[in-house]
Amino acid sequence: MDPDSLQLGTKSLWSWLVRLLSQDPEWMNAKVKFFLPNMDLGSRSEALDPSQRIIQQLRELYAQGPASWQTFIHCVCMELEVPLELEVPLLSTWGHGDGKAQAYKPHHLLFPSFFPGIKRPHQSCGSSPRPKQSRKQQLELAKRYLKLLRSSAQQRYGGRILGPGQPLAFPQAYVPPVLQWSRATAPFSTQEGALMGDPKAEDGTDVSILDLLNTRADKGPRVRVLLGKAGMGKTTLAHWLCQKWADGQLDRFQALFLFEFRQLNLITSVLTLPQLLFDLYLSPEEGPDAVFEYLEDNANGVLLIFDGLDEALQPCSSGETVDPEALGPALTLFSDLCRGTLLPGCWVMATSRPGKLPACVPTEAATVHMWGFDRPRVEEFVGRFFSDLPSQEAALAELRANRRLRSLCAVPALCRVTCVCLHHLLPGSSPGQSAALLPTMTQTYVQMMLALRPHGYLPANSLMGLCEVALSGLETGKVIFSARDIPPATLAFGAAHGLLISFCICISPGRQETGYAFPYLSLQEFFAALHLMASPEVDQDALARHVTLNSRWVLRTKARLGLSDHLPAFLSGLASCACRHFLSQLAQRDEVWVSAKQAAVAQALRKLATRRLTGPKVVELCHCVSETQESELAGLVAQSLPYQLQFHNFPLTHADLAAVTNILGHRDAPVHLNFEGCPLEPSCPEALASCGQVESLSFKSRKCGDAFAEALSRSLPTMGSLKKLGLAGSKITARGISHVVQALSLCPQLEEVSFQDNQLKDQEVLSIVKILPHLPHLRKLDLSRNHVSDWTLLRLTEVAVTCPTVRMLQANVGFVLTRAPDLQESASSRKEAQSRSLTLRTQGLPRVTASKLLGQGQGLELSGLQLPVDGCLPRALHSLSDNGLSVAGLYRVLGAASTCRTLAELHISLLHKTVVLTFAPEPEEQPPPRPVCLASSAGRALQGCGSALRRLAHCGLQAKHLELLCKALEGSHHLGHLDLSSNALGDEGAAQLAQLLPGLGPLQSLNLSENGLSPDAGFSLALCFSTVQWVLHLDITGESQRIVLGGAGRGRDLSAAGSVPELPAGAEFLGSGQRCVPRSFCLSECQLEPLSLTCLCDTLEKCPGPLEGPAPFFVRLSQTALSPRSPLMLADIFSLCPRVQKVDLHGSEWLKGPSPACCPSSSRFTGCGLCRQHVEPLCWSLSRCEDLSQLDLSANQLGDAGLQCLLEHLPRVPISGSLDLSHNRLSQESALCLVEMLPSCPRIREASVNLGSEQSFWIHFSPPEEAGKTLRLTECRFRPEHVPRLASGLSQAPQLAELTLTQCCLGLEQLTVLLSLVRWPRGLLSLRVEEPWMGRAGVLTLPEVCAQASGNVTKISISETQQQLCVQLEFPRQENPGAVPLRLAHCDLGTHRSLLVRQLMETCARLRQLSLSQVNLCDASSLLLENLLLSVSELKTFRLISSRVSSEGLAHLTSGLSHCPHLEELEDAKSSSGLLSSSLSHLPLGGSSLAVLTQGLSRMILLQSLRLSSNGISDIGCCHLSKALRAVTSLEELGLSHNQIGDTGAQQLAAVLPGLPELRKIDLSANGIGPAGGMRLVESLALCTHLEELMLGCNALGDPTALRLAQALPPHLRVLRLPSSRLGPEGALSLARALDRCPQVEVISLAENSLAGGVPHFCQGLPLLRQIELSWNLLGDEAAAELARVLPRMGRLKRVDLEKNRITACGAWLLAEGLAQGSGIQVIRLWNNLIPTDMAQRLQSQEPRLDFAFFHNQPPAPRGT
Repeated sequence: MDPDSLQLGTKSLWSWLVRLLSQDPEWMNAKVKFFLPNMDLGSRSEALDPSQRIIQQLRELYAQGPASWQTFIHCVCMELEVPLELEVPLLSTWGHGDGKAQAYKPHHLLFPSFFPGIKRPHQSCGSSPRPKQSRKQQLELAKRYLKLLRSSAQQRYGGRILGPGQPLAFPQAYVPPVLQWSRATAPFSTQEGALMGDPKAEDGTDVSILDLLNTRADKGPRVRVLLGKAGMGKTTLAHWLCQKWADGQLDRFQALFLFEFRQLNLITSVLTLPQLLFDLYLSPEEGPDAVFEYLEDNANGVLLIFDGLDEALQPCSSGETVDPEALGPALTLFSDLCRGTLLPGCWVMATSRPGKLPACVPTEAATVHMWGFDRPRVEEFVGRFFSDLPSQEAALAELRANRRLRSLCAVPALCRVTCVCLHHLLPGSSPGQSAALLPTMTQTYVQMMLALRPHGYLPANSLMGLCEVALSGLETGKVIFSARDIPPATLAFGAAHGLLISFCICISPGRQETGYAFPYLSLQEFFAALHLMASPEVDQDALARHVTLNSRWVLRTKARLGLSDHLPAFLSGLASCACRHFLSQLAQRDEVWVSAKQAAVAQALRKLATRRLTGPKVVELCHCVSETQESELAGLVAQSLPYQLQFHNFPLTHADLAAVTNILGHRDAPVHLNFEGCPLEPSCPEALASCGQVESLSFKSRKCGDAFAEALSRSLPTMGSLKKLGLAGSKITARGISHVVQALSLCPQLEEVSFQDNQLKDQEVLSIVKILPHLPHLRKLDLSRNHVSDWTLLRLTEVAVTCPTVRMLQANVGFVLTRAPDLQESASSRKEAQSRSLTLRTQGLPRVTASKLLGQGQGLELSGLQLPVDGCLPRALHSLSDNGLSVAGLYRVLGAASTCRTLAELHISLLHKTVVLTFAPEPEEQPPPRPVCLASSAGRALQGCGSALRRLAHCGLQAKHLELLCKALEGSHHLGHLDLSSNALGDEGAAQLAQLLPGLGPLQSLNLSENGLSPDAGFSLALCFSTVQWVLHLDITGESQRIVLGGAGRGRDLSAAGSVPELPAGAEFLGSGQRCVPRSFCLSECQLEPLSLTCLCDTLEKCPGPLEGPAPFFVRLSQTALSPRSPLMLADIFSLCPRVQKVDLHGSEWLKGPSPACCPSSSRFTGCGLCRQHVEPLCWSLSRCEDLSQLDLSANQLGDAGLQCLLEHLPRVPISGSLDLSHNRLSQESALCLVEMLPSCPRIREASVNLGSEQSFWIHFSPPEEAGKTLRLTECRFRPEHVPRLASGLSQAPQLAELTLTQCCLGLEQLTVLLSLVRWPRGLLSLRVEEPWMGRAGVLTLPEVCAQASGNVTKISISETQQQLCVQLEFPRQENPGAVPLRLAHCDLGTHRSLLVRQLMETCARLRQLSLSQVNLCDASSLLLENLLLSVSELKTFRLISSRVSSEGLAHLTSGLSHCPHLEELEDAKSSSGLLSSSLSHLPLGGSSLAVLTQGLSRMILLQSLRLSSNGISDIGCCHLSKALRAVTSLEELGLSHNQIGDTGAQQLAAVLPGLPELRKIDLSANGIGPAGGMRLVESLALCTHLEELMLGCNALGDPTALRLAQALPPHLRVLRLPSSRLGPEGALSLARALDRCPQVEVISLAENSLAGGVPHFCQGLPLLRQIELSWNLLGDEAAAELARVLPRMGRLKRVDLEKNRITACGAWLLAEGLAQGSGIQVIRLWNNLIPTDMAQRLQSQEPRLDFAFFHNQPPAPRGT
């Protein structure tokens, strides 16, 4: 036996192994190459015979160490046909890591991973002085090194392309990806350089791979950065360039070096540049210093490629390194190479994922986006992958027939995996079958895993081992593993199937070892996702934490990107039902276990879908949801997406847009897509093909070129709903525009097209205009900011004049053409064409003669010309801007305007040189009446001639001009609004204008803002209330100098030019029958001194008109600085001016009463610094008021003393509404004082005190005859000494009906004392206590409190989760001593509880209601309750809701309840029990529990209410329950919502319902009932003649059930709830007609159905209707119009829910008009309709009952959020 045999094992085992491996030398060579990537398999071993070569290779493998040797042995046993008698000793001897460690000699790896095959002794560079070399010797050494460098590369890449990996050992077919310049500054002057690919080319220019390294320019950046997402082929491209250089195709470069940052990260020591090049790459045979010197001298011929810049971990030094011998991390060396401080003149190329690049990359570096494959490249790759023609044609046929499969193949790495799967699936499959198995990225990887199964068996253990390695790598940031990191069996499995690749890695100069990695980072992420889904060690919570959305903004604070780009998408894909069987096999668990994990992922995605996400996260979410293939989840995400989808400044690929389009396909509402500043893959628009949800599409990016335009042109004709297209700021040339223009002619539905800022020339602009006849609905064509000549402008003017629908042609920097929509061809078309107006704005262009332009149209807006104004304003003229108008000319314009009956608006600004005229239609030309619509695009609503506007802002008008001005205005027809803001009238002008106002006739508003008026001058305008009849409102704002006088029809906000008219505000929004309008004076943001306040009061006293007339008068002073005495002076206004209805200091809202004619007065003195000394005089002043509705004294400094004083004087103050004393520095003393003062204030109806952070103190009043007071005390922090005083005060207030004590620091002892001390002579007191300790006390403890009560306990309610105890006491206490011993005879409690039971029986002898919510009933508690139930004879209601109770405990409760003869109501919500009124909701009822309940039900013949919601009752349970219900003929209410009775249970229940003649309410919501069960139920319910409330929502009933229900609706129906019942227009219309015959209906809910087109018509008006829900129904303005029509007849309607419909601003306007006549309505919910945010805010400001917010009473949210 030789020494080797002694070392390796027995001689026979060694010989067997050698003979076995000699049979397959190729396999042996492949394994040696895998485990020893640096070993030379050529020259030296070729001379040996096969056996000797095998022996030598085995020695080399063994010398690697025990880990590599064990893995090799596993590969032998796994991949070769090894006899069993050899496999067992092999594995037992060398296949386990726990065997005896044998001595081995480490193999000395001499060369790095990239160029194996030539072994050289290691020479460290930079450690010794450079020996001087002659020039000739230097050139010779350099020549030899360069030759060695190229030969090494040829050996590395000889005959093949080495990419990042080759799964399943298929040949790698390389196809160059799509590349696109993003930023470059290199100047190229030669024509030849431009042909090769110009880096100076504009952004978006396509580039070939060789263009990346175009070196024909001597200047410019020599740094190239390739940006591409994971899987785009960046590493493959780097190796392909190395191969091209080895083949001599990149002859410009003498030397090429390739480094990977994932390997450089392993080097912890600092390096010099020579060490980086020679010690870590390839060492010269000799003379490294001479070689490096040569490279420095010829640096322009050196190319260094750094792959994976985004994976760099080392810090980058901020300083620059000039000395090549200086030490630094690899990233610092890279930085110095980029900046040119090291090896100046060399070329550097880096690859990275998109994101923030390190600061070391110079800003002038040329960046190139790598987009993967377009369709031709995908087909080319597939053609090269499949060698035989039939397989190639079959694979291409699958791709061409499946759009989603082509989208997957746009990513090169995924394209390769897809080809591997097709290679496995195509044989034996029918056309289309293979592609159907690859619908998502995740399932494609799953199919690749299934292809690995030997004989159909999935190697679960080996796969799970590989998955664990992958996840640990992602969590620690590791992508390269050593043999120590991977178990030998796992490593052998990965090597055998190509799931791991190997290479030699350099840990430090001279120290190298073999490293392993997954071929693609996405493959590692897939394996990590498999581990999370299939490992039992990962629970559902940990799994859900990995379902996150990674933002892909260009970050400023995080330089390094994570490694989990695709992990959430893979987890989502594995949550698909299609992957359940695979995961079950992999995890070796049943599918129920797998389903639970999949549900956790789906739930995490649902939570993400409800959030407001940025653009990148929306794309990530769409990827994840698309991977799940769950249509319900996709629909939820699609409906949750905002109306406006914004994508800004992050790269988007074809796959990204395909994922978004896929989700949008599940959306019902339209969507607007806006892409701005996003680098876009040229083929991106192809993903939008046939997307019918996109209504507006906008691209604004310099990255869009002709290829992008061509792709867009293929998709546009297929987008049938597209109305608006924007393509701005791009680099599209004439070739790209020609494609788009051809596509536009096939899109007749387009309404707006924009080609703004595209550098288009005259010919392209004219070609676009030529397609106008093909776009009949086009309203606007924007071609501004292009290169348009004067000649083209004249041509466009000719087109505009000859086209009858064109309304405006605006030309400044470019031009905008606007046309009217859809002028119908008729006999009157000529007249309509004559009456139109053509606007031509020519600012900034050469002058065009007026005569020539006037001859081209009938209605013109001429600006930029010098036109005289001679007193005649022809109807053809719409603008005179920039025509040199003066003040004198202004009078003439006004005079001419006064003679024109059709002039609706006149805007003049001498400062801005603008004069704009707007005409109304002639009387004979007025169109027929139609609903007024607020359109955001128009900017104003239609106005009649009765409210003409004259806006004379910024005209420099002074007091001396007013007389002539008023003379010019006196003859104006129907002058309604006069705006004189931003002039210089001053106090003199205001006084003069007040005298001239009566001569101007009845105006609607007068704006005098920004005219330099003093406060006193503003006060003097209040006299206009008595001298000018139309003045009803005066608003003065000091800070902004806003002064506006308003009349009854003030409908315009004159502070904003051209804004939409406001709706009448507040009390003005009245029906036509209203006879009086309240008047108001508002002063805000003013410094009001006592003298000024006296002047104001005097002025108001001098206004007999408003203060003595029938209409109420409101005064509001907000944000106004006052003296301490001022509030008292203002309080006197109530006595001096009886008609003043409100004085408001520091307030911000008007008081709105039910009727302005009878509205009581109110006063707010908030934040006025009132203290104790002000209380008495204030109360004296207020006591003289006839009727004071509200008094607000919040945010003052009253303190406890001030409050006590106020309460003492309160009986003399005639307050009928409320008193607010919040934020007045009050303590417990004030709360106790309030309790003690209750008997002396009989008008107090309700009081609420919160001494916590809220600091609120409210008192509400009512007439003394109203009985029952309510007192709420919160966070009062009572101490033990306060409790007797509190009890004493309560005992003196027998009118108190309800007391709530929330977190007042009352412990068990204090609460017991309180209940024992409170005594009334007669009455009922409800006490509600909320304390944290009640959630922990338990059911056994809390009854102890009730046992000590001084009165009879009639109601008990306990909720542990709400930490609440509610008790109702009845006084005086009545005892029945004889009943207690009788009841005790039935008790079975220990002696330690007997006293408690006795006390409870005494105090609870008259208990009528017992409610337990969310409690944990132990057996002892249940036994106590049983004995309590046995002792109460008057119990009528028992509720057990969402509680835990055992079967034994349930038996106790049922036994006790069976002895309650008067029980009427029983409710069980997830609990279990039975009574007359029984509530056992939210308590899981198993088979045994339900059996106990049904047995008890049969004995409760008086039961009237049974509620068993959310109890998990199935169809079988419903069968037992139905049988028990036959005996309960007195039942009036049945609640079984949120169970699972299904159609079977519904049919069984339907058989029982006719036997319940008293049934009035039934709730079967959310029970999985379909049309079959629904039809049977409806037929039975028709026999329930007393039915009043019917709730069948959240069941798939459909229209057939609705039609049958419409025929059988009970006449007494009050409530109908059918939300989410899959009703269509037909069913909804039939129900609406039937409901019209039910005059008692109060609530209707048809939400979440599909009622589009089925507008409910209520002819009778439903006079008792209180609430109607029609949200999420795709309803439009037609439905809004119908509701607005019937609103006035619904006198009791309070709430209308129209959320998430398609109502526009026009529909909202109609609803507002309907509200004007239906004052009882409290809110109309309009969230997420098609109403712009600014319009929503304006509508809500005028009609607050229109609610556009997500939550009620919040500001309106942006549309679509």
